[in-house]
Amino acid sequence: MHIRQPCVAGYFYPGDSKELQGTVDSLLELAKEPQLPAPKAIIAPHAGYIYSGPIAATIYKTLIPHKDTIKRVVLLGPAHRVGFNGIAVTKVDSFATPLGTIPIDHDAIKDAVKLDNVAIYEHAYDREHSLEVQLPFIQTVLNNFSLVPCVVGNAEPSTVATLIETLWGGQETLIVISSDLSHYYDYQTAQKLDKEATKAILALEPQKLNNNQACGRLPVKGLLIAAKHKGLTATVLDLRNSGDTAGDKSRVVGYGAYHFD
Repeated sequence: MHIRQPCVAGYFYPGDSKELQGTVDSLLELAKEPQLPAPKAIIAPHAGYIYSGPIAATIYKTLIPHKDTIKRVVLLGPAHRVGFNGIAVTKVDSFATPLGTIPIDHDAIKDAVKLDNVAIYEHAYDREHSLEVQLPFIQTVLNNFSLVPCVVGNAEPSTVATLIETLWGGQETLIVISSDLSHYYDYQTAQKLDKEATKAILALEPQKLNNNQACGRLPVKGLLIAAKHKGLTATVLDLRNSGDTAGDKSRVVGYGAYHFD
């Protein structure tokens, strides 16, 4: 059995299982509990937990009532470390975090690789944090589920949308997009850019999401196309930046939590 081991445990989040579980539990306990329908898709940030954990917890808390319904998570995040064209999927058996292992849905992978510009490419996951940091939250709020982890390289948003719609499924399938918002602007500039990005996301208008507004803009744009095709509605649950959580306000990173139903 081939298990992909975590690469940012002890760096982006605690590497000790008890400490990690305590951290995630505390973040979820402090998060607001909005009354919303079951989400079909969410967007969650992917920075170190000290920075984006409170915002991520806000969206992941909405999954707790549906912990026994959601059985498959299709997770898409941007490539930060390895440059490549298209979308990478994996043939490993499971992904591990300090909280345990998550089985990969190989039937979904088989469907994915039939699409243009989607291929097995294990190197895309090397040192990549955008997917990994979501996993301890998902492991905590859901019971038994399988994972379809996809790293988005240089890919057209329409390609991402096709993959999402191919794996859409029913109420048992949740789409998770991993993305931060603006990077390394001063606090006021970041707030302006992040509000503009949020406006584009809520309107399901990917063409209005600019390159400087989201590091995961390609998977986000793909979701917005698919969400519009499927008639979903987007809601923003949290919009803050590292200056609000644990960082210097002179140079911040933006984080948003978005719910689609």
